[in-house]
Amino acid sequence: MSEVDGADDGPAKRPGEDPGDGGSGETGTGGATESGGGTGGGARLGGWTRFVTARPRLSLLVALLLTALAVVAGSGVADRLGSGGWEDPTAQSTYATKALEREFPASQPNLLLLLDAGGASVDDPSVAAEAKRIAARLAAEPGVTGVGSYWQSGSPGLKARDGHEALIAARLTGDETAAADTLDRLAPSYRGKSGPVEVEVGGPVAVRHEMQTTIKEDLTRAEMIALPVTLLLLVMVFGSAVAALLPLGVGIIAILGTNAVLRGLTEVTDVSVFAMNLTTALGLGLAIDYALFIVRRFREELATGAPPRAAIGVTLRTAGRTVLFSSLTVAVSLAAMLVFPQYFLRSFAYAGIAVVLLAAAAALILLPAALMLLGDRVNSLDLRRLFRRGRQDPADGGAAWGRMAALVMRRAPLFAVATTAGLIVLGLPFLGVKFGTADDRQLPSGAESHIVQQHIRDGFPGSPGGALEVLAEGSATRTEYARYRERIAALPEVLRVDGPLVKGDAAYFSVLPEGEAVDEGAQRLVGELRAADAPFKTSVTGTAAVLVDSKHAIADRLPWAAGFIAIVTLFLVFLLTGSVLIPVQAVLLNALSLTAMFGAVVWVFQDGHLSGLLDFTGSGSIETTLPVLMFCVAFGLSMDYGVFLLSRIKEEYDHTGDHREAVRFGLQRTGGLITAAAVILAVVMVAIGTSRVANTKMLGLGVALAVLMDAMVVRSLLVPAVMRLTGTATWWAPGPLRRFHDRFGLSEAETPKPAPAAEPVADAVSKAGPAPDAVPEEPAESGRDRAEARG
Repeated sequence: MSEVDGADDGPAKRPGEDPGDGGSGETGTGGATESGGGTGGGARLGGWTRFVTARPRLSLLVALLLTALAVVAGSGVADRLGSGGWEDPTAQSTYATKALEREFPASQPNLLLLLDAGGASVDDPSVAAEAKRIAARLAAEPGVTGVGSYWQSGSPGLKARDGHEALIAARLTGDETAAADTLDRLAPSYRGKSGPVEVEVGGPVAVRHEMQTTIKEDLTRAEMIALPVTLLLLVMVFGSAVAALLPLGVGIIAILGTNAVLRGLTEVTDVSVFAMNLTTALGLGLAIDYALFIVRRFREELATGAPPRAAIGVTLRTAGRTVLFSSLTVAVSLAAMLVFPQYFLRSFAYAGIAVVLLAAAAALILLPAALMLLGDRVNSLDLRRLFRRGRQDPADGGAAWGRMAALVMRRAPLFAVATTAGLIVLGLPFLGVKFGTADDRQLPSGAESHIVQQHIRDGFPGSPGGALEVLAEGSATRTEYARYRERIAALPEVLRVDGPLVKGDAAYFSVLPEGEAVDEGAQRLVGELRAADAPFKTSVTGTAAVLVDSKHAIADRLPWAAGFIAIVTLFLVFLLTGSVLIPVQAVLLNALSLTAMFGAVVWVFQDGHLSGLLDFTGSGSIETTLPVLMFCVAFGLSMDYGVFLLSRIKEEYDHTGDHREAVRFGLQRTGGLITAAAVILAVVMVAIGTSRVANTKMLGLGVALAVLMDAMVVRSLLVPAVMRLTGTATWWAPGPLRRFHDRFGLSEAETPKPAPAAEPVADAVSKAGPAPDAVPEEPAESGRDRAEARG
């Protein structure tokens, strides 16, 4: 049996059981026995329990020092994070982009200056003279190359239709950080009134930089919203202010530690600034989940009369094992993003895995040390007594959850069909999803770079920022270049072809699509350009080409990611339950719980419903990588709650052998706690969703919806209904798999499994004595439930 304690602690005694009965009373080599009432009485302390309780003050001191080091190591991490990462680094478009940057830097402008002449024409001599002066000054700046303008080239694509605005384009050299530094230096001296023109700064580098700055500001605001609200909810759940502070402490340690990890990763690879949001959300959310279950179980054991050390031992053998197992399932879901080549997705895997493992480590090492020092004082400062004297904790599994489970199981077919149909209907809008790229419309409507790009979209012919570049490599004559130009100019989606610009054995053509930069016509044009005959090697890049390649990369690797999640999740849930059917149910029901999220994403963020209320600009599409990210995050969080419910059902089934009662009892004891944890996590995600960046808003609000739907609909209605329909077959496994689970399985149950098949289950339970977690056949609240409510 794989355990958190690192050694078999032996079965814990049930109330009324003879201390000499069974084998749990022996101490074993080096063991220590705790006397005391309740579940912890007579339980052997395992190696892990001894480790975390031996020197709790030293453990907390070391943690404090490491946290301080993490603060130093992670300082300034946001300034080193990138705001791109949506492209496939191995794609043809990426190769062509790098080659054009090297050979023809003017072909890849990332800085645009929008010059507004007011009521005058951009061809007015005074306007033209000032524009040429600005362009010459910009060309002389260090870190700037490839400066061009309407006044130099006369290109109609750089002049607005009304004749009052025109563009200067340039390229800021270096990587994202270097280009952003150059922009910070230049923008203040170019922005604003300059003679007869008004200058505004835009272009891809300005969009990325403004997005990065906005995310940093929004993240700080989200933390200021989430922390006090979360603390208030924790006080409501626990009652005790002392107990409520413990999960926050675990979350803060996980967040600071992950920032240090990300700072280290920036030395060796690119990391997206968006990953910072996931760090905060999961750091708080999962730390609170794990601490909720551990503190809750510890308080249960204290309520039965167990001393703190014994209570910690039982807590680690039960809730601690589940936390370890749950963290693995969440980490598996996030690790699936490592199969994708885009560093945007890989960054979320880096941040997610780090924060999950750090949250679990803090919950399993530091939290028990703190509980050891606090003991009964964990219940101190019960602030709810000021308002709700005598009320039971909302997180305590009450009779209401048990009655609801009984009702659902009595009408299992109705609840199963109705809930499944409802979730499918909510997900139907996703069938109309359209994929696109992240652009300036991710930013608030008042952002300068957004305003510039919107002026270009609305007032300029074609899409000046959305041209496709064709790189031609290999020697060719002017005649061959001319014939190729005629061939691609004749394609139906082409508005205009500029070029070629020749340099040695390389040349490039600029192809302007008729419609939007990334609409379906532009994407078709990418394929047509790549398929066009040419006497030289060609490579196509540009916004639409990057999107096409990104969609291909995701479609190519999505089956591998989904298969990895499914196979590892099936295996881990089997280790927990020993069942063949439950892992399949868990994967399918978890996936079903995400339908509402995906339907809402398309209905709201693609189609633009509620855009005024939520304050974002709809682009008519969903960024290609966002559904993958949201699936991995939401699926992992759904498994988190599924594990907590299944582990308690499994524990009760092992005690009683009664399938229906085990399902009822599992929901009774975890329903309130899972709902409380889901609400707290949803609050954190909604705080992230207050971001002014549309993708971050979509991530926060979408995952919050998925978490609430999973906890309040799937866990409360669909899971008990489906488990009632499958009956005792739920626990079946073939002989070889059953023996494998008996040897290697991971279970929260403290006691041995029911007696061998030759001995009736009822007799085995009778010999073992009344189970502390068992309940009477009737739904009335048991004496043990009342004792736990007092705890």
